[in-house]
Amino acid sequence: MTIDEVRKIITDKGIEFFLCSFVEMGGAPKAKLVPVTNLDEMAREGAGFAGFAAGNMNQGPHSPDMANIPDFNSLTVLPWRPEMAWVAGNIQVEGEYYDYCPRTILQRQLERASDRGLLLNVGVEAEFMLLQQADNGGYVPYDALDVLDKPCYDLVTLNRNFDFMTTLIRYLQELGWGPYANDHEDANCQFEINWDYATAMETADRQTFYRWMVKVLAEEEGLLATFMPKPFADLTGCGAHYHMSLWDLANKKNLFEDHDDTAGLSKMAYNFMGGILAHAKALSAITAPIVNSYKRLVRSRPRSGASWAPVYVTYGGSNRTQMIRIPGPGRIENRSVDGAANPYLACAALLAAGLDGIDNETDPGQRNDENLYEVSGAELRKRGINFLPTSLVEACDYLEQDEIVKEALGMDYANYYIECKRDEWNEYHDFVGEWERERYLPVH
Repeated sequence: MTIDEVRKIITDKGIEFFLCSFVEMGGAPKAKLVPVTNLDEMAREGAGFAGFAAGNMNQGPHSPDMANIPDFNSLTVLPWRPEMAWVAGNIQVEGEYYDYCPRTILQRQLERASDRGLLLNVGVEAEFMLLQQADNGGYVPYDALDVLDKPCYDLVTLNRNFDFMTTLIRYLQELGWGPYANDHEDANCQFEINWDYATAMETADRQTFYRWMVKVLAEEEGLLATFMPKPFADLTGCGAHYHMSLWDLANKKNLFEDHDDTAGLSKMAYNFMGGILAHAKALSAITAPIVNSYKRLVRSRPRSGASWAPVYVTYGGSNRTQMIRIPGPGRIENRSVDGAANPYLACAALLAAGLDGIDNETDPGQRNDENLYEVSGAELRKRGINFLPTSLVEACDYLEQDEIVKEALGMDYANYYIECKRDEWNEYHDFVGEWERERYLPVH
């Protein structure tokens, strides 16, 4: 988008301010509020940030400032504050694009695919929960009537949330995202709104904006919206399943589609899927990026009767016990991505793994159509079915050994990422919680 096109949008929409935004490692959006009177300066020089204060950006208090250079193709007018527009950007330091900027990492990986004549399209299912603060200071599902053991798709429960849901849907329609399927999900006070797929960068930008928007609208109702993978032990966690397909550069031909195949997938799609399965354990460090992620990736059942989480490195048709599901011709669904994943890093890593599968013609193996939750561990091992890592530190160990995924992130960033995540694990490991006191104090 040219600066003249931006000026026209400013005039047509009555925009007065920009939120010049970027994300740090965890995917949290950071921003500066810039009046439109400073548009030219922002476009030319970006908005300045002290990186050490912004999260995990590999900067110290002595480091030179970061400049966030806006990409006006991402310009999004806030539906609830139409005088304000959000724009995503890429970090520069001393005039050079910064290797520790997640959006730049994805951009570089997309350019590698583009050099091969390939374009990645992605759709996302971003589940969230609405909570309220309890008297004890903790958080609980906000709707006291939302207590069904199987609340998924329940119309009575959905009815109580029409106002919140329809407000979100109208905003997404106003943005032109094409929301098409929206429901109460499997956990109490859990919801999902799906919108049309787009290029990987567009989807990553949109998911970043969407998560922020949901939180803002929830706060206006006195609630907390969370995409945390596993907020409660007895309830289903929050996934962010990625639907992926490769297209030609004109975005006209789906290269994953083959109607002669029983599942509607081309050889390229199977090889791409094979690459993701081959690198699945290392990818977990990116797609399930926090300590809490691995409390979602378990076989144990919540109240609804199934965890819905992909514990097994397998694929199948419309089978939700697999890591990769084939929901229809021409696309695959990776169910291992959760609500904490940074969408820029997740897309970059998954694309690299898939392209490696294409390069090596990786066979994804035998399709599974069983309910693998009901197959014993011994039988799974006998069949050679692998499991995803059971902890963040284990996933980091696999990532450290995976040159393909590390190269997708950039070796320096990958090593920094692993260091940050191991620090997170160690902080968790060193914390003594109430479960330990209740279990061990009386007997030791």
